[in-house]
Amino acid sequence: MNTIITIGRQFGSEGREIGRLVAEHYGIPFFDKDLITRAAKESGFCEEMIEVHDERPTSSFLYNLVMDTYSFGYNASSFVDMPISHKIFLAQFDTIKKIADEGPCVIVGRCADYALTDRDDVMNLFIYGDDKYKLNHIMKKYDLSEQKAKEMINKKDKQRQSYYNYYSSKKWGHAASYDLCINSSILGNEGTKNLIIQAIEVFESRRA
Repeated sequence: MNTIITIGRQFGSEGREIGRLVAEHYGIPFFDKDLITRAAKESGFCEEMIEVHDERPTSSFLYNLVMDTYSFGYNASSFVDMPISHKIFLAQFDTIKKIADEGPCVIVGRCADYALTDRDDVMNLFIYGDDKYKLNHIMKKYDLSEQKAKEMINKKDKQRQSYYNYYSSKKWGHAASYDLCINSSILGNEGTKNLIIQAIEVFESRRA
């Protein structure tokens, strides 16, 4: 197995859990929250600071300035004046690239598909689910009322959508932004994992 898998996901679709199952199947590293720990070590930012800004958008600065600064490296003078949220995004961006250079893995969220656009060994997935399925999962997982679970799902998905649309050139959750979109409520976690494994095998055979 020589593929890097990135997973975008709706809150409550169990995309994270499915990503972990795929990583366990192949015996490859899985990165979600631990990406924050690594980005903190490599960038010098404290973990708490990165967590505060993790997958949360900001509109205080121009997207173009971020990407211009990124292309020139951290020595650009504008980096000094850049909002902390942008610096943290760039730190995670760098960490994602380094992780991918180390070999096959599964990376959840954080615009990983966009960070790895220039690679041809990446398969970008988006996992979504039916409203009722996601609602039941979140109510059970966090012991919430239906109303509170709905609010949590809406808030989380809006944050992820805004973050992705702000920092990448693509649209969160739109089929054209990914290689494969899967409704996990149709197949369940195990079935979705198996479908992803089949897709990876075909993807790798076509690249061979």
